[in-house]
Amino acid sequence: MTRIFSGVKPTGHLTLGNYLGAVRQWVAADREPADALFCVVDLHALTVEHDPARVQRLSRQAATLLLAAGLDPQRCTLYVQSHVDEHTRLAYLLECTATDGELRRMIQYREKAARAQTAGDGVRLSLLTYPVLMAADILAYRTDEVPVGEDQRQHVELARDLAVRFNQRYGHTFTVPRATLPAVAARVMDLQDPTSKMGKSHENGAGIVYLLDEPEVVRRKVMRAVTDSGDDGVVYDRAARPGVANLLDILAACTGREPQELAGEYARYGPLKRDVADAVVELLRPLRERHALLSADPGEVDRVLREGAGRARALARPVVDRAYGAIGLLAPTYA
Repeated sequence: MTRIFSGVKPTGHLTLGNYLGAVRQWVAADREPADALFCVVDLHALTVEHDPARVQRLSRQAATLLLAAGLDPQRCTLYVQSHVDEHTRLAYLLECTATDGELRRMIQYREKAARAQTAGDGVRLSLLTYPVLMAADILAYRTDEVPVGEDQRQHVELARDLAVRFNQRYGHTFTVPRATLPAVAARVMDLQDPTSKMGKSHENGAGIVYLLDEPEVVRRKVMRAVTDSGDDGVVYDRAARPGVANLLDILAACTGREPQELAGEYARYGPLKRDVADAVVELLRPLRERHALLSADPGEVDRVLREGAGRARALARPVVDRAYGAIGLLAPTYA
C-alpha cells in the first residue's frame, strides 16, 4: 500500500491556496486505498520570530480545519509533529548527512533570510536547517508520496537526496519519496499581487482568502482582485495576464473545468469575478459549518490528535531506531 505524508505549518490562518493546493488533495488521497499521515508541523513554526500562544492556537485551528475539510481519522493518521519525538531524533542524523551548501541553496531560506536581514533581525539557525527536519518528517515513515505545492518541491528533492546518500553510506534504511502535485491550482496567487503566492503569514490580508472568512468578506476580496490591462477580453496567460489567470485557475479548481475553456466564456472581468466569488463561497461553506461543530467539542479534536500521535510513533520508531544503529550508535541498554 502506498504511504503518503504531508504537513501544514501553523504560522497563519489556512487559506484558499492551502486548501486548493494541498488540503483538498490530501482529502482525496485519504479516500483512496493508501496509508496516509497528515501532520501539523508546529516545530517548523519556531524557525522565525513567533508568539508561543498564537502557535498553540493556530496548531489546534489547523488540525480542526483538516478534519472539517474531510480528513477521516479512521482512514488516515492526523497528529501534531512535536508529539512524536522521532521527528527530532532523526533530524540530527540527517543533519550529519546533509551539507551546508545544500541547505544554503534552498530558495525559501535565501528569501526569508534576506527579509530578516533587511528588517534588522537575526537569522535563526533553525531557518537554515529546517529542510532537514522536513526530510526527517518524511523519511521516518518510509513515505512513498508527498503531496505538496510547487514551492515545496525543492524540499522533497532534498529528502530524496538524503535518503539515497544515507542508504548508500550506511545500508538501505529509508524509502526514497517522490513529490506529487495537483493538476490545477497547485499554486494559488495573492489576489492583490498575482505574482506572489497566497501565503497564510502575509501581514496584508487584502489579497488572501482565509478558509474561515465570512462569505461577504470572500466576495469583497475577490471582487477587488487585481486584473490586467488589455482590450482583448478575458485571456488565460499566466505570464502576460497573471491576475486574470489566477482567477481562472481558482474557478477551474472549484468547478473541475479547464482554465482555458473557462476563459472563452467571459468577455469582461466583472462577470468572471462574480462567478469566482460564488464558487469560492460555495466551496468553503460546508468546511466552515463542520469547523464550527468541531470547535464546539475540543475534546474530540484532542482525542484524534492523541490517537494519531500514538499510531505515528509506532510507525516511526522502528525506522529511526534502525537508522541509529546503521549510522553507528549503540542500542540503548535500558528495557
